[in-house]
Amino acid sequence: MYLERFYDPDLAQASYMVGCQQTGECLVVDPARDVGRYLEAATAQGLRITAVTETHIHADFLSGSRELAHATGAALRLSGEGGPDWSYGFGDRFLRHGETFMVGNIRIEVRHTPGHTPESLSFLVTDTPRGELPSLLLTGDFVFVGDVGRPDLLDEAAGGVDTRFEGARQLFASLRNEFLTLPDFVQVWPGHGAGSACGKALGAVPVTTVGYERALSWWAPFVQSGDEGGFTAELLTGQPDAPAYYARMKAQNRAGPALLGDLPPLPRLEAEDVRARLESGARLLDTRKRALYHADAPLHSVHLPEGDTLETWAGWLLDPAAHDFILLAPASRAEAIRRRLWMVGLDRVAGFIESAALLPTQPVQPVAAAALPRDALLLDVRKASEFAAGHLPGARHLFAGRLPGVLDTLPRDREIVVYCQGGARSAAAASLLRAEGFRVSELAGGYDAWEGVRNAQPA
Repeated sequence: MYLERFYDPDLAQASYMVGCQQTGECLVVDPARDVGRYLEAATAQGLRITAVTETHIHADFLSGSRELAHATGAALRLSGEGGPDWSYGFGDRFLRHGETFMVGNIRIEVRHTPGHTPESLSFLVTDTPRGELPSLLLTGDFVFVGDVGRPDLLDEAAGGVDTRFEGARQLFASLRNEFLTLPDFVQVWPGHGAGSACGKALGAVPVTTVGYERALSWWAPFVQSGDEGGFTAELLTGQPDAPAYYARMKAQNRAGPALLGDLPPLPRLEAEDVRARLESGARLLDTRKRALYHADAPLHSVHLPEGDTLETWAGWLLDPAAHDFILLAPASRAEAIRRRLWMVGLDRVAGFIESAALLPTQPVQPVAAAALPRDALLLDVRKASEFAAGHLPGARHLFAGRLPGVLDTLPRDREIVVYCQGGARSAAAASLLRAEGFRVSELAGGYDAWEGVRNAQPA
C-alpha cells in the first residue's frame, strides 16, 4: 500500500492519496482545487487515479474533488449520509455507512461519523495483501491529533440555529460507537493540523493512533465514562471565531465548485490597463511586505502579503463575486499566488503587475500608541479570546474574518483606528476599509505597542 499526505500550511488542510502498487490504482481523499499536485504524484508513483472522495462538505476551503474527477475520469464517491439538507449536487456514487469498495487490493470501509457535520464520513483502510486487520483511519474533521471537530460551525457560519447541541450529541456517539471500538494500533490521519479553525486544540504532528487518543485526549475520559453533558460543555467552550466565508464555501462545495479546466498562464498587465480596471471597480491585491505597502499603498488595493496567511486573509476579506482582482506581485510568484487563491474560491484574477510605480498611490502612516485620535472609533479585529484577554478602553470588537459582511455598521463620518496584536492583521483589514472609502488608520505595533506604552507610564 502507498500513502501520501499533501498539506497546505496556510489553511492547515491535509489531503491524501491511497494507492495499490500491485494494480497501479489509487484513491485521493479531500483534494484541494489545484489538482496538479495529485496528477504529478500519481505519475511519479506509477499510479492511476481511479477514485476521488471527500470526508464531508468542507467549510474552510473550496474542494478539488470535482476538478480532479473531471481531469482524470475517476469515479467521484461522496457522502450519501446526513439527510436531504446535506446532499451533494454532483457525484457518481453516494456512500453509506458500512459499505466497502476496493482500490486495487486496498479495502476502504465507509464509517458514518457525524458530529462536526451531519454527513461526515471516515474511511477505514485495510491493506489486504498483508492481512485483514485495518491499518489506518482517514478521519477528515471527525478526530484530530489531540482534539475533535467542532460541532458549532453550522451555527457560527452557515446560518444554523442551535445545531451545535445535536452535533455534540452525534459526535459523542460517533466517538463511542465508531472510533473507540477500533484497535489501538490503527493510525489516525486527520484532515487538519494546528492552526485550523475547525477545532480549538489541534496538535501539530501529522498522525496519531486510536490508542494514543484513547489514552491522552481531553475528550476520552468523558466518552469512556458516559459523561455526555461534561463532554458537550467542554467541547463548546472556547472555540475559535468562525470566518464568515465558511458559509460561502459550504454552499459552493455542496452544489459543486466551478470547474477550472486548463487555464492559460496569468497575463502580465500594463499600468494603463490596471488603472482603468481599478477605476471600473477591480481590486488590486498587494502581495508585498507590509513596509513596502505602507510606503506607497496603491489606491483601490487590499494588502494580502504573500506568506503563511495569504489564503486565510483572502477568505476573510474578499468577496469573489464583487470584484475582479489584479495581483501586485513578481512575475516569478504571480501564478503560484493565483493558485493559492483558488483555495478560497477567488477565481476572477485578471492578471498581474510587478510594480506600483505607475499606479496612483498614497503612503500609509500608522498612528503611534501615544498619539491616538481622541474621537476615533477603535476597532479591534483580533479573535474574541484575544479581545477578552485585554483591549484598548472603549474599543469595538469585530473579528477580521467577519468584516466584509458588516461594513454598513461602521461610520463613514468618523476616523477608524484598526488594531490587532502586532499590526499584521490590522494592516490587511484597514486596507479593505480604505478601499471601501472609509477614513481609516492603523495602530502602529498593535495592542502590544499600546500595552507597552501603558506599562511604561508611572503608576
